[in-house]
Amino acid sequence: MIGITKTFPGAIANDEVDFDLQAGEIHSLLGENGAGKTTLMNILAGMYQPDKGTIGVRGQTVQIRSPQDSLKLGIGMVYQHFTLIPNLTVLENLMLGFEGGLFLNLKRAERKLQQISESYGLSIDPHRMPQDLSIGERQRTEILKILYHESDVLILDEPASVLSSAEAENLYHTLKLLRNVGKSVILITHNLKEALAVSDHITIMRSGRKAAELSGDSLRAMDPKAASGKILELMFGAIPQSASSDVETVLVDDPLLVLKNVEVLNSRGQVGLKRISFSVRNGEIFGITGVAGEDQRLLAEVIGGQKRASSGRLHYRGRDITRLKIAERFELGIGYITADRINEGCVLNMALSENSILQNYNRPPFSNFGILDQAHIRSFAADLISRFAIRAIGPEAAVSTLSGGNIQKFLLARSLAGKPGLIICNSPTYGLDAKTIRFVQDLLKAESRQGTAVLLITSDMDELFSCSNRIGVLFNGEIVGLMERGDATTEKVAKLMLGVN
Repeated sequence: MIGITKTFPGAIANDEVDFDLQAGEIHSLLGENGAGKTTLMNILAGMYQPDKGTIGVRGQTVQIRSPQDSLKLGIGMVYQHFTLIPNLTVLENLMLGFEGGLFLNLKRAERKLQQISESYGLSIDPHRMPQDLSIGERQRTEILKILYHESDVLILDEPASVLSSAEAENLYHTLKLLRNVGKSVILITHNLKEALAVSDHITIMRSGRKAAELSGDSLRAMDPKAASGKILELMFGAIPQSASSDVETVLVDDPLLVLKNVEVLNSRGQVGLKRISFSVRNGEIFGITGVAGEDQRLLAEVIGGQKRASSGRLHYRGRDITRLKIAERFELGIGYITADRINEGCVLNMALSENSILQNYNRPPFSNFGILDQAHIRSFAADLISRFAIRAIGPEAAVSTLSGGNIQKFLLARSLAGKPGLIICNSPTYGLDAKTIRFVQDLLKAESRQGTAVLLITSDMDELFSCSNRIGVLFNGEIVGLMERGDATTEKVAKLMLGVN
């Protein structure tokens, strides 16, 4: 791949990226979320078309206009979220779209599957249904589907993120077998340890660009700490040992929020959060970080009430809130600002005044005896617009007419107007300009000084260190580090984020 460029509205996903893959190698694409790894591979897999650049396969320049084109060239991709059809058997899923003729030859297909399974140690019952398979077995089926179609290049997107340790080890063994028979594997990952364990080469992506290509053997020959430090610097830039913070130290107080052994199921019905335990004190900003993804969302939602804990307990001001609904938690003083300000935070085609009372429209002073007090609602929204410097023509302006930064200001204003004791902020400054970022961060610090506890979930290192009193790190659904701000360094946190001890 030479000079690959791909833009989306408001963002450059890939910027003049070069990528080479040799026959019979495992090549990792390493980088934080948003670095452009998956976009680059989606181009190779035919899901996206590049705006600029060329692709060559076996010495020939090719045009890959669809996933079918990619498969015909011997390139197959296993996506992070599996694509098996639930009401078809394993064998039928493998045959789907690739068995021609008037009749399906199931016996021939089964013999072929058995041969492939034995060759690569990927045993699977061809007659089972996907919903009866474990996550590891579903992934095995996805890999078999690519091998069944005789692909020479396998692209795996974060393959170990949904696997247990034992399943991950089995996967690495399989990848090495594939390499040994001449197949090529591209591993998309943010896991430093995973990349170092199996890769012949590692390409590091940063902010849509190729930062470096390194030899796996050379890295493994280095001192492990030096190797991880080199990669971390390429991924994140120069890593200082500490970062400045102007957050005032808070007095230790009885915990406001306590999570004890909380587990939450993810969208695939697996345990997404595992035995999460921590507390948040009055008047502190407790920063939670990790590679951006489902873990952070699940944590925010289980505290806000959008998700139920499958086990464990949550207490707020000494009260068990594990089974309380969203509205009940709101009544107790728990505010929640979602990371998805557009689809979850507001109703775009409704006025600011209407959006301002979505959580308390049925209570005085906004409603009396079931009748909305429109004058009071407009006055309330106008006050929010004025106090929080929201650029809008007035309370009756539709939310859709505001910029992303002003929508975020509005969500904060609405939440803080209820004077919550705890506010949960998931990625509150994502996608904002520098001025609005500073405004939001200053607002959260001011609230903490007035006694409000803030749970700040962010993947932004600068934000984490400049705002937090304490820091927790999430990795693969677990809290792998809890530390006071003074004990934390950017390097220590970055390593924990990537699973490096």
